Amino acid sequence: MQPTSTADRAEAPPASNSRTFARAFADVRDAWQHRELWGHLGWQDIKQRYRRSVIGPLWITISMGSTALALGLLYSTLFKQDLATFLPYVTVGFIVWNFILGVITEGTDVFIANEGLIKHLPAPMTVHVLRMVWRQLLFFAHNLAVYVVVLIVFFPALTKPYHMEGDTFTHPGITWNILLVIPAMALLVVNAVWVALLFGIISTRFRDIPPVINSFINLIFFMTPIVWHTGVLNTVTNGEGNWRILIAELNPLYHFVELVRAPLIGHVQSWHHWVVVGAFTIGGWALAFVALRNYRARVSYWV
Repeated sequence: MQPTSTADRAEAPPASNSRTFARAFADVRDAWQHRELWGHLGWQDIKQRYRRSVIGPLWITISMGSTALALGLLYSTLFKQDLATFLPYVTVGFIVWNFILGVITEGTDVFIANEGLIKHLPAPMTVHVLRMVWRQLLFFAHNLAVYVVVLIVFFPALTKPYHMEGDTFTHPGITWNILLVIPAMALLVVNAVWVALLFGIISTRFRDIPPVINSFINLIFFMTPIVWHTGVLNTVTNGEGNWRILIAELNPLYHFVELVRAPLIGHVQSWHHWVVVGAFTIGGWALAFVALRNYRARVSYWV
C-alpha cells in the first residue's frame, strides 16, 4: 500500500458514499426543519450590521427610497413619462432587483463566508443558503416601506386604468389582482434558493466566479427593464421596436422582476412571465440537485 501524505488526506472527500439524490433531497428537507436556526441567524445578521446605529435597519429603507426617487425623476424626464405612474414602476422594479442582486452576489459567496460554521457546526449545507435568502427577504420587507409611501402618494393614478408612453395597450390599474404578488414572491424565493445553492457550490470550487459576476452585474442591471420599460423601445424606434422587445424578453431576469412588479403597480400580468419563471424553477432545481448530489460532501474541503 502506498503511503498517503497529510495534504492528500486533507483534500480527499469522505470515504462514505454520499453521492445520492436521496441525500441531496434530505439535505434540503433537514435544512427546512432547522428553520429556527437559520431564521435566528439571518435576523442576527441584520442586527449585527446595524449595531450601534441610531436608526438601525431604517438605513435600508432610506437608501432604497433616495435611490428610487433619484432614478425615477431622472428617467421619467429622459423618457417623457408621467411621474405618477413611472416612479412606482421604477421603485418596485428597483426593490425586486435589489433582492435578486443580493441573492446572486451573496449566493456566490454563501459557503465561503460561512467557512467556520461549515467546519464546526454539524448542519445541512442548505441551512447556510436559507439563512442568506431569509436575510435578503428581510431586506426586501424593509424596502417595501418605500413602496407603501409611493402607493399612498400616487394612489389615485394607480387605481384607475392608465397608459405608459410607448405602450400599445392600457394597464388596468391596481385591483384585487395585487394578491398575485404572494405566489409571485413565493416563486421568486424558491428560485433564490436554487440559485444560491448552485452558484455557491460552483464558486466554492472556482473562486473566479464571484468577481466575474460582480463585474457584469451592473451591465445586466441596465439591460434589464427596471429604470426603463419595453414600451419605450417603440418610442425611440418610431413603432418599429417589436424585435427589440423580443430581445429584451430574452433576458430571464426581466420575467422575474415583472412577475412581482406587475400586480403591485396595476400592470397587465402576462401569462408568459409565469411560464418562463416556472421553466427556470424546474430546470434550476434540477441542476441544483445534481450539484448537491455530486459535490455536497466536498464543499467543506473546498472552503
